[in-house]
Amino acid sequence: MANTMARSFLQVAATEETVTPLRVVQIEGLVILKIIKHCKDHSPALVTGQLLGLDVGSVLEVTNCFPFPIREEDEEIEADGANYQLEMMRCLREVNVDNNTVGWYQSTLLGSFQTVELIETFMNYQENIRRCVCIIYDPSRSEQGVLALKALKLSDSFMELYKSNNFTGEKLREKNLSWVDIFEEIPIKVSNSALISAFMTELEPDTPVSQCDYDRLQLSTSSLMERNMEFLTECMDDLSMEQQKFQYYYRSLSRQQAQQQAWLQKRRTENMARKAAGEDPLPEEDPSNPIFKPISEPSRLDSFLITNQISNYCNQINGVSGQSFNRLYLMKALHEDS
Repeated sequence: MANTMARSFLQVAATEETVTPLRVVQIEGLVILKIIKHCKDHSPALVTGQLLGLDVGSVLEVTNCFPFPIREEDEEIEADGANYQLEMMRCLREVNVDNNTVGWYQSTLLGSFQTVELIETFMNYQENIRRCVCIIYDPSRSEQGVLALKALKLSDSFMELYKSNNFTGEKLREKNLSWVDIFEEIPIKVSNSALISAFMTELEPDTPVSQCDYDRLQLSTSSLMERNMEFLTECMDDLSMEQQKFQYYYRSLSRQQAQQQAWLQKRRTENMARKAAGEDPLPEEDPSNPIFKPISEPSRLDSFLITNQISNYCNQINGVSGQSFNRLYLMKALHEDS
């Protein structure tokens, strides 16, 4: 009987250690409205805030959020931010509101969020929270009639590689990791209570056409296209600079290898002469020689992030141009009919 209970306990413990992969981020409608209002009120300034909720199986429920204050440059950022979070969570706990941290949200400008700072923030959260997400909201894209809201997390393979801080080409090939494997986008599901859904149904106007529908018919997209092209050009310049770093590294590596071969050939010739004279040969490697000092390979993390950002800008340009062509063909058809 005791052995059976012991086995059962071990089985339960092993089952609990199995981590269910995150499939869906379920956000309440009120939380989305809070995020949109906070980001839109301070646009084009970038803001951030805390996400609160529950981690239930394969679903991460986001039931509440609160914004972080915008700090001045001369304030103690880390101390004030930590104190503010603790005070807010204490107040929420006192009024019996979910106060478990499940991640954070932040605003962005035209999707320019894939930075080293975002990865570092993810790693800091991962130290205390097993699973967390970052909700990205883009007010500039939402003005075009699209709800630019996405939930992101770091992939497990990338986090493992980031902890080792080894982003060399050999390590990346060993892990089979490319620039598309840094972030994982989690599907978002909007959830509302039955009472809120009934209330929204009562508020729904009788007319099937809203102002948002008219906004989608605007023909002017030049400003959005120009800003995307400007950001894309800057990213291409940054990627070119990263490529120059790798070109310099490979040139230095080739030059060092040539120097090593010349030095070894000279040492071998000298050893042959010493051996003929009956003397002991000298070692063929000299660690004190600068040409045998290994050259460190530049990290490929920055180039991966820049490439990811370039792909994001290209997708946005493709989407905006495709919608613009659809509207232009629609207006052409209307003019021909009239």
